[in-house]
Amino acid sequence: MNTGGPAFPVETTSTPWAPGMTLRDWFAGQALAGSLANPNHVLGTVTYGDIARDAYTWADAMLEARK
Repeated sequence: MNTGGPAFPVETTSTPWAPGMTLRDWFAGQALAGSLANPNHVLGTVTYGDIARDAYTWADAMLEARK
C-alpha cells in the first residue's frame, strides 16, 4: 500500500528521523475535516465508517495524483 511516507518527518538525537503519521493519514484527515465542515453534510444518511472510508478514498486519490 502506498502510504506516501512520513507526513512530517523530524530529526531526533536518538534516530535519524521519527516518521509520525503517514502522508496518507494526513490527507485522509484533511479530507475528513473538509467533508464534515460542509454545511450540507448530513450524518443521518451515512455511517461514520462510510465517512472514514471516503476520507481514505480521497487520500488514495491524492497520493495517486502525486505520481
